[in-house]
Amino acid sequence: MKTKAAVVYERSGKFTIDEIEISEPNDDEVLVRVAATGICHTDLAGREQYLPIPPARAFPAVFGHEGAGVVEKVGRRVTKVKPGDHVALSWDYCGACPSCKSGNEAYCDNLFLYNFNGARPDGSTTLRKGDQIIHGSFFCQSSLANFALASERNIVKVRKDIPLEILGPLGCGIRTGAGAVMNTLKPLPGSSIAIFGAGPVGMSALLAAVVCGCTKIIAIDVIAERLEKAKEFGATHTINAGKADPVQAVMEITGGGAQYSLECVGNPKVLRQAVDVLPRLGVCGLLGVVPPGTEVGLNMDLIMNGRTVRGILAGDSVSDLFIPRLLDLYSQGRFPFDKLITFYPFDEINHAVEDMEKGRVIKPVLRMNS
Repeated sequence: MKTKAAVVYERSGKFTIDEIEISEPNDDEVLVRVAATGICHTDLAGREQYLPIPPARAFPAVFGHEGAGVVEKVGRRVTKVKPGDHVALSWDYCGACPSCKSGNEAYCDNLFLYNFNGARPDGSTTLRKGDQIIHGSFFCQSSLANFALASERNIVKVRKDIPLEILGPLGCGIRTGAGAVMNTLKPLPGSSIAIFGAGPVGMSALLAAVVCGCTKIIAIDVIAERLEKAKEFGATHTINAGKADPVQAVMEITGGGAQYSLECVGNPKVLRQAVDVLPRLGVCGLLGVVPPGTEVGLNMDLIMNGRTVRGILAGDSVSDLFIPRLLDLYSQGRFPFDKLITFYPFDEINHAVEDMEKGRVIKPVLRMNS
């Protein structure tokens, strides 16, 4: 069938809205009519080939991994959802490796094969334009399109009383930031936390820190407008890292260090700062995405004195459980993630990307109007 999609035809190229063809769902797949899709820095990392996508399957390609919509068709073995259900799309995983079997699907041993292969795990492709293959299956969805093919594994049925257009970012950025606090760090009420980076992941972590009862929530960024937003969302303190030493400032605010910190930027210098603000037994979570091979220098003496640095993927969450939990909090007015969102029409995708890259918006979401 035909679908409009935002196709990238070459490395670093613009997104081009084009009409292409999408396959019918396989037995274990779900075809989704996409209502809206968030744009994430990981989409841009794919466009720049910072991700382990095989070169032969890099371009042309359709990215997008924060989709939400309505089930259009299901494969004959699918029992989880039916046509008409509202769904959010997440990451795929194999379900058979030790990580998956232990309930840690975000750390699937076959994560790259199932999400960054430019095709299904078996190598078959889902998108084309005439005789030309368009590489897709990005996060098993490629949801920068009117229609997306997902696996039954990475599709989450959601309640119908919440607008579909706000739900896509729950599948990646919001889930990642909120889960890092609620599932990984698990701060006790009264704890202190320093969040480096007030983008969508950092802001989601901030909202979760409020839910958890942290009483010193410190947001660090270099964009003044984002720091003002952080105050609106519950930050008790903000630090402009372009004007002050964030390590010294955090130490002064907390009287000796934040019990928890998060690096949400993807910068070795910032990770070092996030570790240096910890007191003994403090924990730093690493969320920022970096190109493969990126290295960082840390003070080994600090680490040896009871400090922990912990890499975190997808907020250590099981999407079928955690996304509905976040929606329950949202419906109670306790997790207002919709305030992070700025909407754009689908055909203004390049404008949305520019605004995101320049820090004008926190989370751009495209309305597909399919």
